[in-house]
Amino acid sequence: NGPTLEATAGLGLRSLRRRRLLLHSRFTNKFICRARVCRIAPKMPFYLRKLPLEIPPPTEKEWIKKDEEEAFFLKDPDQIIDALPQPFQMVNKLVSALFERAWEIIEGREQGQVLKKQHPPPTRFWPSAEFQMVGRANCLAASREYIFVGHSTGLSVFSIATHEKLCTWDTARLEICTLRASDLDNDSQVLGTVDELGFAHLFYFYKEILLHVKAINEVEDVSKRNACVRLELSHRGDYAGFLLQGNLEAWLEIYRLPKDSWQKEAEHVQTVALSAPVLNSAPTSYRDRKLSATAKQKSVDSRSSDVPGECTEEQDLQQLLNRECKPSPPALLMKIRPPKPPAGSAFKSPYEALMKSDDGTVVGLGQNHLIKDCQWERLEAILTSTFRQYLELENDLEANEEKLSHAMFHFHGPGRTLPSGTENKTEPDTPVALSLHWNTSHNLCFYLLSRPPKEKADSDPKPDVVWPCAAPIVLSSVSPCSSHLAFVCEDGAITVWDKSLGFPLFVTMLPDGHTIRSIQFMPRCPPPGNKTLPPGKNPVTNKVQLLVLCVDGSLHLMTSEAKEFSTKILVYKPEDPNQVISAAATVPSVTNAVLTCSWGGTVSLMDAATEATVCHFITPPPYKVATPWHPVFTVDPDGKYLILQGDEQRGSLQAESGSNESTIFLFDITSCPETSLQDVECPPVSLEHLPWDRRCDVFLNHSLQWLSAVSEQMPECWSQLQRHVATLQGKAQEK
Repeated sequence: NGPTLEATAGLGLRSLRRRRLLLHSRFTNKFICRARVCRIAPKMPFYLRKLPLEIPPPTEKEWIKKDEEEAFFLKDPDQIIDALPQPFQMVNKLVSALFERAWEIIEGREQGQVLKKQHPPPTRFWPSAEFQMVGRANCLAASREYIFVGHSTGLSVFSIATHEKLCTWDTARLEICTLRASDLDNDSQVLGTVDELGFAHLFYFYKEILLHVKAINEVEDVSKRNACVRLELSHRGDYAGFLLQGNLEAWLEIYRLPKDSWQKEAEHVQTVALSAPVLNSAPTSYRDRKLSATAKQKSVDSRSSDVPGECTEEQDLQQLLNRECKPSPPALLMKIRPPKPPAGSAFKSPYEALMKSDDGTVVGLGQNHLIKDCQWERLEAILTSTFRQYLELENDLEANEEKLSHAMFHFHGPGRTLPSGTENKTEPDTPVALSLHWNTSHNLCFYLLSRPPKEKADSDPKPDVVWPCAAPIVLSSVSPCSSHLAFVCEDGAITVWDKSLGFPLFVTMLPDGHTIRSIQFMPRCPPPGNKTLPPGKNPVTNKVQLLVLCVDGSLHLMTSEAKEFSTKILVYKPEDPNQVISAAATVPSVTNAVLTCSWGGTVSLMDAATEATVCHFITPPPYKVATPWHPVFTVDPDGKYLILQGDEQRGSLQAESGSNESTIFLFDITSCPETSLQDVECPPVSLEHLPWDRRCDVFLNHSLQWLSAVSEQMPECWSQLQRHVATLQGKAQEK
């Protein structure tokens, strides 16, 4: 009476189907839960269409709303059915965010490892020598044999070979804040300094003798002094410029330096110092160290000069030199004041204005016009009423004049952008003109240094050449060989001129958000002492590179060649504030080397061609780079040594003792293991240093090369024109 065989088989089949469906549902639920946590897309459901495959016409109801547009493609079709309840939905979001963050860290580490394999870590380069000095160093300058240090008590000179102090000027006991040096032909140097009170001083250094020439703006009453805010020396020390600022006005003074007379006076002082009783009573070795540039030198304790009431032989020698020698003062060449704001005309007829103007061959500053005061007021009222919402009310005329108190100026050699041209009777290295631009001024003014003999030095000279710009000029720079000029306007436009040829190379702008901090040319000329070229080398090249440092720490390199112009970013804006570049400098005689210093105190040498860091200059413990936000460093004219100031870290014995000493480190760049930065070809010289026949040959060769390049491109241009004409004819026939 039990169940039949067929019924038993049917019951077993139904139970097996139920178990299979139960296992399938359990597996599917587990897979879906794991897919939500691990963000693995589950299998999409498959829907069968009952209607024919036709694209229905779109309707306005089916348009996606703006608030749903972003999340439309991220919706899961099964999310309505399988939505997680709280708090599991929040847990899912947290786990997903944690997973994504961990994945970003893993990808960043992998990219870092790949970069390390492609670019090995830079070499750590230690200093080759160091020396200490009393006082804190504020500024550095270097020549081929000497290091000049402006510190808290005066000016000192050290030898690069022996690292010993040679002489010191500390008569006034003033802190030197700015220092400029210019090498002369007779192994001597002209030095210009600005102290903490704003007084500018000129010095002449010759064979370990430091002579104080003149204090430019020194007065008896300190309250009536005019502060010097900028100082520049020309190449070879022929001219010096001082930007002075008073209570209500500012002006620029240009001096011609009698360097030949200074050499004769220094030689006379040297003979007087040899016969002085101070030196005769000193040991022979000490006398030889002080007065012979080739003798071996002995170290002298520099701390003894700072002890009050104690006078050393070095101070006696310096006082003797200052008393016996009265160097010839520099001659004031011109005194330039900022341009006055435009005002109403006082001329009654156009004839009077024409008589006051020049011959009309150059663009002027616009002072001689026929616009009356009433016309100015009427135009200003119309402008103010029309653009009232865009204009800022600035009624302070004194504030505008205060903005004009800051200026930048440079000395220029001969070129085709000047009236004198490239042919002149002066030396090739002697500057012939001065460029000047004041803050908030649209004009770049050029003044020839060969002034008329009847012109007074105190008179306000007119510029010989005026370049008007579309926006105020904020920065400018001149190449080391004085053949190129670059300036930056307030709107971010960068313009580079080739002065030897007389035309602009390029005009460009950086992307929005990049505010330019400084510009400088990459070296492309031989060192100042090496004017010879190897045989067979072309002294002219069309490649010009401009290094641009922005406020955000990014570093850009602009390259202009014969047929192309390119801009590349050497260093992007760093995310870490300690990696922001605070200062950048080029290395003379090394075309692709760039020195950078970051806020964290890292000094690096970069190869601009490969955008790779060659080495890091490391100070030995317990020292670090002093004031990395404004580092004190310099490079000698030959590009062999990097001179850097170090500071004691907190916690060291010397720092806790309160010692008032600074440490100067010397890094030998030539002994750096990575010396591939030096180009094989000799850097070129500028055209103005060549005679006219050699210059003509250069121009003819350049024209022939250009014609050959154009002839190669002509067939391609003709083929493109033919294809374009055929296309136009086909379109005309279709119509």
